[in-house]
Amino acid sequence: MADPSSYRPEPGQIPDSPGVYRFRDEHRRVIYVGKAKSLRQRLANYFQDLAGLHPRTRTMVTTAASVEWTVVSTEVEALQLEYSWIKEYDPRFNVKYRDDKSYPYLAVTMNEEYPRVQVMRGHKKKGVRYFGPYAHAWAIRDTVDLLLRVFPVRTCSAGVFKNAARTGRPCLLGYIGKCSAPCVGRIAPDDHWELADEFCDFMAGRTGTYLRRLEKQMMEAAEEMEYERAARLRDDIEALKKAMEKNAVVLADATDADLIAVAEDELEAAVQIFHVRGGRVRGQRGWVTDKVEDVTTGALVEHALQQLYGEERGDSVPKEVLVPALPDPVEPVQEWLTERRGSNVSLRIPQRGDKKDLMATVARNAQQALVLHKTRRASDLTTRSRALEEIAEALDLDSAPLRIECYDISHLQGDDVVASMVVFEDGLQRKSEYRRFQIKGFEGQDDVRSMHEVITRRFRRYLAEKERTGEWTDGVSALAGGTGKAPDGTGTALDRTEAVLADGTPAVLADGTAAVLADAGEAPLTSSLKDDDGRPKRFAYPPQLVVVDGGQPQVAAARRALDELGIDDIAVCGLAKRLEEVWLPDDDDPVVLPRSSEGLYLLQRVRDEAHRFAITYQRTKRAKRFRAGPLDEVPGLGETRKQALIKHFGSVKRLRAATVEQICEVPGIGRKTAETIAAALAEAAPPAPAVNTATGEIIDDEEPDTTTGSPGAPVTSGAPEERRGQET
Repeated sequence: MADPSSYRPEPGQIPDSPGVYRFRDEHRRVIYVGKAKSLRQRLANYFQDLAGLHPRTRTMVTTAASVEWTVVSTEVEALQLEYSWIKEYDPRFNVKYRDDKSYPYLAVTMNEEYPRVQVMRGHKKKGVRYFGPYAHAWAIRDTVDLLLRVFPVRTCSAGVFKNAARTGRPCLLGYIGKCSAPCVGRIAPDDHWELADEFCDFMAGRTGTYLRRLEKQMMEAAEEMEYERAARLRDDIEALKKAMEKNAVVLADATDADLIAVAEDELEAAVQIFHVRGGRVRGQRGWVTDKVEDVTTGALVEHALQQLYGEERGDSVPKEVLVPALPDPVEPVQEWLTERRGSNVSLRIPQRGDKKDLMATVARNAQQALVLHKTRRASDLTTRSRALEEIAEALDLDSAPLRIECYDISHLQGDDVVASMVVFEDGLQRKSEYRRFQIKGFEGQDDVRSMHEVITRRFRRYLAEKERTGEWTDGVSALAGGTGKAPDGTGTALDRTEAVLADGTPAVLADGTAAVLADAGEAPLTSSLKDDDGRPKRFAYPPQLVVVDGGQPQVAAARRALDELGIDDIAVCGLAKRLEEVWLPDDDDPVVLPRSSEGLYLLQRVRDEAHRFAITYQRTKRAKRFRAGPLDEVPGLGETRKQALIKHFGSVKRLRAATVEQICEVPGIGRKTAETIAAALAEAAPPAPAVNTATGEIIDDEEPDTTTGSPGAPVTSGAPEERRGQET
């Protein structure tokens, strides 16, 4: 626990002007972002007597180790910068709203030559018009099905569209009149785009124009005795009215507004938003947050507005936003909303009439959402807290291990030896910080030595980052200096990439590593080392507990690796699969947790996740190795021609026996290429015959196809179940 007076700035150093401030912890992570009209007055509130602070504020200032600020010209700029930094740094003590579901939207892709109507979720894309959100995707499809009678806009995917254009036949919707069939040229691109624009206008609430136009056309058709056409127009009008009836009128003056309500208690808050367009509720959504900071209702509303409109522009921001409490001050927020819309936005509390009644309805929804969320989460939150407390008690830790890292070694009979590192924070998976390693220090099968290497490499990175940021400089100059040697003098450290990420790219490189990789033709990752700005750094944060998959030997190897690096403040334990016992360093007897223990269940989840992650990586490497064949060594021979060769000859064995003239018979293979292929296959030694060790049978008839992506080893051992059992 840090003393706030140890990093308190001098009173004259803090400017008396608008700005945004950031609190950082001892690892330089940004843990809180705030804005202020006067930085001097706001920051002074954090450095008063701890007894006078709110408990959550007191926790934040004692967790922090430094504070810094950025001066801006206006409060609107401060609001924009605060939103950007909260989104970028994800500070743990800021209010972070969580969507209770991924809401579907009705989207019209106006950025395409032939706009398409479809259901979309996730992040919004530029050039696409969105309507909603809706509670259910089927509600969107029902609405679209009704509107396609009047606005026959394309709804098919790109693949279906291209196939119809190729065959010259539209899909079923084109035959029944619910698509204008632009795929076969029944409508020009400009006319189809205008049709989609009319569809958007109707969905945006401008319904009266189209209804009056259709009614006029129906009357004209009836007067001209075109009764079939008049009947179709009558049905179109009924379809439009039916689609409109799905959204009841809630505001008689056809108002465009968003209504935001908040329900809160001491620990959590729920936010509900009703999107009203043309006087009708067009969408509804909700968020829930933990109140990790001392925050008022007005501040919760301000954060909700940032979340809701931070990425929006134009008509996506309504003319009127109704809230239960106004932010303090309200002027910067209102100016920010006006800037994003491009015209004036009214931000106010409804006082009377229909809008006040509707706000009460939204508030009831928010209260119900909070009750439902607490009911769902209570058991999970309680269970995770109890599990961490049980682990701390069983392992005699000073506090609950909020960050747990688990390591596992995987190989197949000593080949393709790899390791995994998974991270759990607060009992939940932190997949963005998972890492995987290739064992490089030796060849063969040795789980203990592999565990020692992986732990050494991971925490050498941690120490190198600490030295580079100036957090710790005693005794680790060799780690980030020019020698690249570990404290034990092995010299196996920083002269090359030591870990790869989940996507196969190298992990963080210490200073001096980039030059070596550049010599080897690999791209350095120095651009990802931006810890000075507070962005997450790989391998930079230490866990409170290291769990290894294994028993006493693996635990001893992990502890020895940490001791050699001079790290003595990280607990180590191992979880053995046989009896699910927990092993501690230097203890001859394991710690046996009850089978019903939530702590044991959490350790099992962590161990199993590390095992899954390691096995997946090991199988990927093995499959890639098995797919390599002699044709891969032929220069200029691409995948298409390799497949043509295998299809023509049936196997690499027959291709190896073929003459140059026979190879030239394959389409696309010239004589020069055929000679190169024949020479390459002649130089490559044929593989040993495959043997089924279960029966002793020699499988020598055909060489397996290892060039077309089918995984499989030339030598198998036992049944598939037996082979799977040999993976560790």
